[in-house]
Amino acid sequence: MYEIDKEAFGKFLAQQRKAKGYTQKALAEKLFVSDKAVSKWERSLSMPDISLLIPLSEILEVSVTELLEGRLFPEETHMEPDQVELLVKKALTFSEETPEKTRARKKKYALLFGGSCLLALLELFAGYWYLAENFSQDLLIFEALCFFFGGYLCFFAQERLPGYYDENNISAYSHGPFRINLAGIHFNNSNWPKLLAYMRIWFTAALVAMPVLFILIFIISGSFSWNVNQVNKIFVLLFLAGLFVPMYYLGRKYQ
Repeated sequence: MYEIDKEAFGKFLAQQRKAKGYTQKALAEKLFVSDKAVSKWERSLSMPDISLLIPLSEILEVSVTELLEGRLFPEETHMEPDQVELLVKKALTFSEETPEKTRARKKKYALLFGGSCLLALLELFAGYWYLAENFSQDLLIFEALCFFFGGYLCFFAQERLPGYYDENNISAYSHGPFRINLAGIHFNNSNWPKLLAYMRIWFTAALVAMPVLFILIFIISGSFSWNVNQVNKIFVLLFLAGLFVPMYYLGRKYQ
């Protein structure tokens, strides 16, 4: 409801920067950020941290109001109280998700994740009955990991990264018990939403898919005379490839 028009913001920022004779690098140096961050702002790929609004407006010699609205106002323009209130709300939600959206999102995730957990439990019981002594404890470990990380990513992970991720090349993310480090991938608010969405889908889907996949691999292994250890190695390889290969692709594409 109170979202900033990112496209208008980016175009206005670029216009005012050029009007003042600043390059992206020069403006970045004044704000102590990278020129890459300024480029992303102007291309509407990300937004500056709310703490940068005042120094940015002072450098460009425009008001914070004009910066948020993405246009210059005539000097005699007078804003009504309700317009001021709306602008303040926009500023306060500049980098945040509204409470309404947060509740709706978590309700949707609760239904999907809860349903996946229930189905996974039924599959594990069926797998244990079918495989008997060939049932792998590795499967239980991976199911537990998917439950933990899937639940954390759905309900507790940050939807937006702090502003310094857009201003620096950071390959690691840490929040609560969750840790991730992808060499060669720089996390920022351009690729983070894509990565977060994929991780949520992957861990939730893996809860349901892994028991079925393990049974299929076990059935196929009979044709190749694979032992349990070989089946486990193939299972682990498929799991890791399915998680990290798409993440590297998304991280680089939207970086």
